[in-house]
Amino acid sequence: ASDSITQVYLKYLFAYMPLSDFADYDFEFFQRQVEYALLAKETFPWSKDIPEDIFRHYVLPPRINNENLDTARMVIFNEINERLLSTCSNTEEAALEVNHWCHEKVIYRGTDERTISPLGIMRSGFGRCGEESTFLVTALRSVGIPARQVYTPRWAHTDDNHAWVEVWIDGEWKYLGACEPSPALNMGWFTVPATRAMLVHTKQFGENDLYNPDYLENTANYTWINALETYAPAKTVFVQVVNESKMPVWMADVRFQLYNYAELYPLHKTKTDFAGLASFKTGY
Repeated sequence: ASDSITQVYLKYLFAYMPLSDFADYDFEFFQRQVEYALLAKETFPWSKDIPEDIFRHYVLPPRINNENLDTARMVIFNEINERLLSTCSNTEEAALEVNHWCHEKVIYRGTDERTISPLGIMRSGFGRCGEESTFLVTALRSVGIPARQVYTPRWAHTDDNHAWVEVWIDGEWKYLGACEPSPALNMGWFTVPATRAMLVHTKQFGENDLYNPDYLENTANYTWINALETYAPAKTVFVQVVNESKMPVWMADVRFQLYNYAELYPLHKTKTDFAGLASFKTGY
């Protein structure tokens, strides 16, 4: 007999999840995650036509960052599904309303480096940008809206970094500040600073996406995607490594680095190809 859709998605999660998740959470935990992801797809009109690859990468996965996983998907769905169904007619309205709901629960405050869980941030009532964006992405996925956390690991103009959220609407990624409600998408205090960013990237959970034009690198669990061009003018920079005889060097380590926090921070690490070339799409 063919597998049910729940079994298919469970196999997908288990194929790509970190080993720590496999060890720390039982089978029933992930089964419930899949069941609620499918429930959201059946419940909300904006979820019914999401392409399969977008659903697998940006709705189904319960993990956003390095947070402890919890049952936030179920708690959030049960708390806000009637609110959204009664007030929102499309994906954009729903995404903005979810962000308003998150703002009702959480305010900004700096915390430690370990990302608190979504239910943990609801209980505490505060979190840093990485935690607020993890919370918002979890909330959006809970109601069937494809979402991802994006991150500039270092600003080019100041010693700091920032994380925010993108939502997938009608084939396009649009952004919003996590727990910072605005009247429309593609608005945020970081809009102007981001025009000077050198890198904005995100994790795409699941199979390697080597042919994505914005591919950066991959791990066993996810692909790093370069999302910079949504925010800033960008250009691909090429470096060629040659030896003393001017011959190309294959598999040489190359780092594209940015000076920040009194150090050269590696935005991207890669190796040269057979022609001795390495490349990186970055800001001006």
